[in-house]
Amino acid sequence: MPDKDNILVIGAAGQIGTDLVLRLRQELSASQVIATDVKDLPAGELLESGPFQVLDVLDYNAVAKVIDQNQITQVYLLAALLSATAEQNPKLAWKLNMEGLFNVLDIAREKKQFKMFWPSSIAVFGPTTPSNLTPQHTVMEPVTVYGVSKQAGERWCEYYNQKYNIDVRSLRYPGLISYKSPPGGGTTDYAVDIFHKAVLDKHYNCFLSKDTMLPMMYMPDALDATLQLMNAESSSIKIRSSYNISALSFTPEMLAKEIAKHISDFSIDYAPDFRQKIADSWPGSIDDSFAREQWGWKETFGLSEMTEDMIAHIQERYALGANK
Repeated sequence: MPDKDNILVIGAAGQIGTDLVLRLRQELSASQVIATDVKDLPAGELLESGPFQVLDVLDYNAVAKVIDQNQITQVYLLAALLSATAEQNPKLAWKLNMEGLFNVLDIAREKKQFKMFWPSSIAVFGPTTPSNLTPQHTVMEPVTVYGVSKQAGERWCEYYNQKYNIDVRSLRYPGLISYKSPPGGGTTDYAVDIFHKAVLDKHYNCFLSKDTMLPMMYMPDALDATLQLMNAESSSIKIRSSYNISALSFTPEMLAKEIAKHISDFSIDYAPDFRQKIADSWPGSIDDSFAREQWGWKETFGLSEMTEDMIAHIQERYALGANK
């Protein structure tokens, strides 16, 4: 085993991957963090800040080769089709989300040289799940192919841990909000898009109803939780399916009012589409007490802090773009 961590991020161009790679490269040396995605990336910070390779997670031999050649000690498997996109192509979503997971789990079983992170989601829950402070252990009857794949993935992660002692760790992410990457096809992505539209157009057409309460998390908090989980002693990780994790819950109307404190002429309309049914099947708030008790999770950003920070960064991005 190498005397330092060598990290592989699969699906690095997505919402979580973009931020995670940059954060890891800030904390480690850039050469220790290999970013990969299924296709070439355009020029940008992800390419310029460290090594990048084209890698298809469905190609078992290619993934195993990258892990071997670089003496990888941690794998972050982020490649997936998200909720709304997956509903448009269920079979592709199942193939990517499940076969990719099996490939990495089986490589881990064969080599036993790395620990892995695999993200689950609040999509594992469904309309029969208690929606207020949804507990860690509860009814899970998901109604989307994304949720079904994540529920199945949780069971397989736990199975591989118990049967083969694979050090796999997971979080059930709520909606994630980031200024560094565009919306990625998720139902909660309105809470990213709304900021861009507010800054550029002063108006947003929301595809969810104004009173749709959903659990959310600002990306800096999500990265903190992810790295805290991965850096925790193995003995403190008691749940090997996936941990509930959360930071705040709000509705589109609540978020719009917060944005209007900074952009006074901002307006919003509501025109719910097929994503409303998906959102209605998910919890409004999450009980993440196991994560808090077992490895010390605690969020930093509330709604007001997140909104202020998002607007400042997005305004800066578009101002810089206009000046180029």
